[in-house]
Amino acid sequence: MKFLDLTKVYIRSGSGGNGAVSFRREKFIEFGGPDGGNGGNGGSVWAEAVTGLNTLIDFRYQQHFFAKNGQGGMGQNRFGKNGDDIVLRVPVGTEILDEEGEEVIADLTVEGQRVCLAKGGNGGFGNMHFKSSTNQAPRRANPGLAGVEATIWLRLKLIADCGLLGLPNAGKSTFLAATSNARPKIADYPFTTLHPNLGVVEVDGREFVVADIPGLIEGAHEGRGLGDTFLGHIERCSVLLHLIDGTAEDVAADYNVIIGELSEYGAGLNEKPRITVLNKSDALSDEDTAEKLAELKAAGAKDVRVMSGVSRDGVVDVLRQMRKVIEAGQVVVEDEGPWTP
Repeated sequence: MKFLDLTKVYIRSGSGGNGAVSFRREKFIEFGGPDGGNGGNGGSVWAEAVTGLNTLIDFRYQQHFFAKNGQGGMGQNRFGKNGDDIVLRVPVGTEILDEEGEEVIADLTVEGQRVCLAKGGNGGFGNMHFKSSTNQAPRRANPGLAGVEATIWLRLKLIADCGLLGLPNAGKSTFLAATSNARPKIADYPFTTLHPNLGVVEVDGREFVVADIPGLIEGAHEGRGLGDTFLGHIERCSVLLHLIDGTAEDVAADYNVIIGELSEYGAGLNEKPRITVLNKSDALSDEDTAEKLAELKAAGAKDVRVMSGVSRDGVVDVLRQMRKVIEAGQVVVEDEGPWTP
């Protein structure tokens, strides 16, 4: 299944049905009076967050969503049928933006959360509605209101407790595979991860979700490599796990590259709680490890931990630290309620 986290869709709510102009005409009944019914309301366009989806690929093949129009009113006091609503089922964590992509219309972060994107038009009144003691034979009816048409963007930001950061080949996918049932692609060349992966990690009876995104390189904010396109998937994380390749020649430079890219990206990523880990300790001697730790400390890294995703040395300690930070920073997400353009 192809991973898609940004797509444009076109929506239109249904128009209301027209009211009817009609008079009761039956044998032996004089002065039957008006009996034109009201038109039905047009259908609305809704978005709903559902589980079981982790990509927006369905919207690649269908981009137009039009709700049904309301039926017109009829004689004999018959009202028109309301148009059917249409529901866009999106993954939990989907943001809905306006056509320019600047204003966030809704952020669906809870399963079952719904928002009205385009309200259907009201049906028009039939001439029965205008009957009064001074106007007993009205010959007027209202047309139904037109529906709302709009272009919106859907942007998926995965819901995860922890996000993995690092240069290509820092060992992020190996760590995810060693600590969860996720099976990301692992190889000895850069950019083996081309799209985000999620894994459920358990430590001391506590489960949390870890997101692995493609590696960053210097200049990613300018579009180099895979760019910073996937950094949005860790914006919601409670903690960031920064993995550094212990076999690299200059670990301090690698550390500064990632910190610099986080600052350039913004969105508060550089202010999130971050755990720095020197990875691949199985390939380092004790002297090399001490030297690398000193370089990272001089570069500004604090409380650097040592770990090996291959031999799993130090992995449990890192997971416990992650759990501690996640539990300390958990907040209750409130439903933002419906929004109508």
